[in-house]
Amino acid sequence: MKKTVIISILFTLLIPVSGYSARIKDIAAFDGVRSNQLVGYGLVAGLNGSGDSDQTKFPVQSLVSVLERMGVTINRADVKVKNVAAVLVTATLPAFAKQGTKLDVEVSSLGDAKTIAGGTLIMTPLRGADNHVYAVAQGPILTNSFAFAGKGASATKNHPTAGRIPAGGLVERELPNVLTGKTDLRLNLSQPDFTTATRIAAAINKNFAGTASSKDGGSVMVRLPDIYSSRPVEFISMLENLEVNQDQPARVVVNERTGTVVIGDKVRIAGVAVSHGNLTLTVRETPMVSQPNPLGKGETKVVPRTDLNVQEEQKRLSLLPEANTIGDVVRGLNLLGVTPRDLISILQAIKASGALQAELVII
Repeated sequence: MKKTVIISILFTLLIPVSGYSARIKDIAAFDGVRSNQLVGYGLVAGLNGSGDSDQTKFPVQSLVSVLERMGVTINRADVKVKNVAAVLVTATLPAFAKQGTKLDVEVSSLGDAKTIAGGTLIMTPLRGADNHVYAVAQGPILTNSFAFAGKGASATKNHPTAGRIPAGGLVERELPNVLTGKTDLRLNLSQPDFTTATRIAAAINKNFAGTASSKDGGSVMVRLPDIYSSRPVEFISMLENLEVNQDQPARVVVNERTGTVVIGDKVRIAGVAVSHGNLTLTVRETPMVSQPNPLGKGETKVVPRTDLNVQEEQKRLSLLPEANTIGDVVRGLNLLGVTPRDLISILQAIKASGALQAELVII
């Protein structure tokens, strides 16, 4: 009995994995169901002398306008405050947000304020790209930072001129429901791919026959079944949770600044011979003093002494065998015994030779 169990477990481990399954909602979104960016200009009050200086004119103009709307008449030339800072307020309005929904907002200084920590944002309207007000923001700002300075020293933690107000925004205007009255829906893939689009259409038709068709590599058209004409949300919910094997292109991503190398599962390398060596040049200068003979008429001078040392690594030609799986690729590259930064140069050379059967992306 024990032998049978062991053999069954080993046989299960040797079965190849068909691919990574992802829900449709994680790799595609319905046309029109999207977030929108909001932006507004406001003032932060309550700063302890760390606000904008007198050289920044627009915070004073904004403060006077706010006071005038509150019934306070004041001469702009008499306003000199350092407890106020002009800020830019941004937020993201999610799809189907209703009136009264709370939003997180980001606050960033526009002037020369030293810090906005401890300040309070005065009620600020947030507008969309169509210049309509969709939300308002107000509340105390959290920066998780500080900035203190004296005449001879200063101390700063994190970024004190940008902060956040959790749930500081309030939705005042709703976006129209893009699904109302629609019988034909379009799914837009986050990463356009013909194979993935075909698989999505096949998965939908398997559960809802004859409702989906892939028009191109970036979208799939879905027809709302008659039985769900009055329940589109229920149909979309079931559709989004269908699982599909997303196809991934063969791609190698390298970051030369950090030395990061990411290799995709579909990457293949043909047999190739690689030789990579490093050249190290060391220049060392030691100042030497040259003095004239006693009673001589010469001058004492500093003469540099230069020591030059050149070392070239003796690297032999290494055979990188053909790799048909990601494991073979990693084992073959590890045989070279190089650092990640050297590996980036080797991958670029292998790509130039035509042996790397993948797209090389340098970021």
